[in-house]
Amino acid sequence: MSFKSEEFESSHSKQGFRWRVLPQLFRTKSKKSLANLQSFGSFRFSLRSTSMRENVAVAPDFLADGDSFNHMSSRKVFALSELQIATKNFGTENLVGKGGYAEVYKGRLPNGKLVAIKRLTKGAADEIIGDFLSEIGIMVHVNHPNTAKLIGYGVEGGMHLVLDLSPNGSLASLLYGSKEKLTWGIRFKIALGTAQGLRYLHEGCKRRIIHRDIKAANILLTKDFDPQICDFGLAKWLPEQWTHHTVSKFEGTFGYLAPEYLMHGIVDEKTDVFAFGVLLLELVTGRRALDYSQQSLVLWAKPLLKKNDIRELIDPALGEDFSVRQVHLVLLAASMCIHQSPIRRPQMSQVIQLLNGNPDSLKDMKKCRVPFFKEAEIYKGEDDKEPNRFGKKTEETTVKNEDMYIRET
Repeated sequence: MSFKSEEFESSHSKQGFRWRVLPQLFRTKSKKSLANLQSFGSFRFSLRSTSMRENVAVAPDFLADGDSFNHMSSRKVFALSELQIATKNFGTENLVGKGGYAEVYKGRLPNGKLVAIKRLTKGAADEIIGDFLSEIGIMVHVNHPNTAKLIGYGVEGGMHLVLDLSPNGSLASLLYGSKEKLTWGIRFKIALGTAQGLRYLHEGCKRRIIHRDIKAANILLTKDFDPQICDFGLAKWLPEQWTHHTVSKFEGTFGYLAPEYLMHGIVDEKTDVFAFGVLLLELVTGRRALDYSQQSLVLWAKPLLKKNDIRELIDPALGEDFSVRQVHLVLLAASMCIHQSPIRRPQMSQVIQLLNGNPDSLKDMKKCRVPFFKEAEIYKGEDDKEPNRFGKKTEETTVKNEDMYIRET
């Protein structure tokens, strides 16, 4: 599927000429050529029509704001020969990921540093450049421990983004493709770190960023299993005075798409919150957002959440080695994040407080109602570093419904 967003018209009478010379500007490696892009202002990139992509208006701030180019100049510009050497000429043995529009290769720089090189592959030249500018325009402004690190880029022989390579790959590869299952401690660490990364994008950046493609495959894991949000190809700036974007066709990943997005094309922070709720369910259950039979994890989990059937929800691979208190917190947060109504979903800052064991943070959320938990119990172990087990509750605190949430009416 593909879709277009609202139309944006260029204010430049010579846009056609500039558009034709844009690819040539990228073929040169001089900084002067990059600076020339400032004259392009805001204009339309018409992206692919046969996929889950949309027509994107490149943020005027990226093309016209000198600060953005300062960010760009601090990144290394790679020659094609450097990228070819690093990846052994983009050999298939170094191909670590492939999507509809890009390929990701593992590479090694001359200093020994391992990198991931994303090469945009599909579409006409102007479409590829549009994708490149859109993604790099976001990434140069992002700097947080829980977001992927952009090292540099290359524009010779195609559009390339060069990032830090995550030693442990993606969450999806470990959760679904590894023989060794992730421990509960690591899963909870990933949940909390990803929440912190999303809060940064929504509230901590100079400009609000909606990622729009939060999923297990887009959460990279460092050697210490710290999560890093990656792939900003679908990300959108959300101006301060705007409440949301409205788009007319769909893009993203099925299983993670919020109802208001599917029905009305509404995109805002709550779009990411819903996807994060699905991610939390994946961490608890070990199930995919959309399995091979096309069953939705959200639809499967909702009846179990309503019955508070923790045993059925927990990934069997965990056995009993998990913190009951943390599982309750994660499932409560997931229940709130996947609420049908976006206004009843929490902000990411509130999700973080809840995951940190502060349910009082929800008292001011008068409109946030969770229909899935009839009763929430938080077990306070003597030492949360050690997992509690079912049937071995230590000090038990039952939190009443009115303290944790307002019942759905």
